[in-house]
Amino acid sequence: MDSFLKRINIKEILRPIWQTLVFSFGSALVLSLVVLALALILDQTVVGQTFLAKYKMPLLTYTLSNLPQVLIDGLTIGFVYAAIALGYTMVYGVLEFINFAHSEIFAVGAFIGVELLTTLAIAKVIPTESLFMSYLWLIVAIIAGMIGAGALAITVERIAYRPLRGAPRLVPLISAIGVSFFLQDVIRFVESLTTGQFNRTFPTFGNFDTRVVMGQMSIGTANVNLGFPIKSAIVVIAALIMLVVLNYLVNATKVGKAIRAVAQDRKTASLMGIDVNRIISLTFLIGGALGGAAGVLYALKFTRIDPFVGFFPGMKAFTAAVMGGIGNLTGALLGGIVLGMLETFAGTFMSAFTMGAAGTEYKDIFAFAILILVLVFRPQGLMGENVGQKA
Repeated sequence: MDSFLKRINIKEILRPIWQTLVFSFGSALVLSLVVLALALILDQTVVGQTFLAKYKMPLLTYTLSNLPQVLIDGLTIGFVYAAIALGYTMVYGVLEFINFAHSEIFAVGAFIGVELLTTLAIAKVIPTESLFMSYLWLIVAIIAGMIGAGALAITVERIAYRPLRGAPRLVPLISAIGVSFFLQDVIRFVESLTTGQFNRTFPTFGNFDTRVVMGQMSIGTANVNLGFPIKSAIVVIAALIMLVVLNYLVNATKVGKAIRAVAQDRKTASLMGIDVNRIISLTFLIGGALGGAAGVLYALKFTRIDPFVGFFPGMKAFTAAVMGGIGNLTGALLGGIVLGMLETFAGTFMSAFTMGAAGTEYKDIFAFAILILVLVFRPQGLMGENVGQKA
């Protein structure tokens, strides 16, 4: 037991945790200060006067009262994006290839988890009165989604990508887009055969929708309850666990050393006795499993899924990976948190700050504008890593 504990690299376990805390606190602080400054300035203009006349509340008070919940929602969706982005990052780090089918692998994992839980709920296998069993079945659904999505990722790599490995980069990219559309239609076909419904809802059980109230804060004449839904905490904790495990696997194990060797130089790694095909398949397995787990967590958070559910989260996760530095695990985390925060802040406050001229539907403008600025001034991403040498 002592020798086992000595082999554990505590540094690689703690490093992503403190990085997560720093990224979360830093993003929350910067965006909060920006929004509060805008609210303070606009409060003295016609925007603030119009808002006060309409809602009987100063714009600054409205911003302060909504800020705690916005921070919680931003972190939650940010961790979902980060979990999906890890799959993109793993594959790109080894092959320098964008697996655009990853968003559909994410969707397959979501459907596997939801269909499993729905079947068990109909059969009354899940006892609604037992919280322990509810959480246990949720874990089973996440594992099932990981297994199914991981197996699918390996299959896709073997059939659609491996034969094109020596081809120009545009060829496997087109193949990935084709696989993406193919998997969307496969999901639709299977769902039409089995359930006859394209839209599926996460079954209701356990206490996942219960809101935990941590306290109350007085802002002017308003009392704001500070709290979070249990399912948001589950999403954050699960995503953080995935990040810690993946970081440890890549940076502190022999398998991770092999992955990094293949990422740096495939030919040399092969000459050193590493089975390159096996490592690449393992990389797809890990990336697909992460996507499947993220799919189930996404379904838990947003309750409704359909065959196209992977498209927008997948594109935003890819954006997060590029923003943070694609090919870099820490960059995927940072990009996901920043993107989730930007999206949630813009979706909540844009309508108030523009007197209703721009609402939630325009929230992606700010996220992608930030991405463009990052690519213009720092093309390698926020973390500044050489993606060709990291897994």
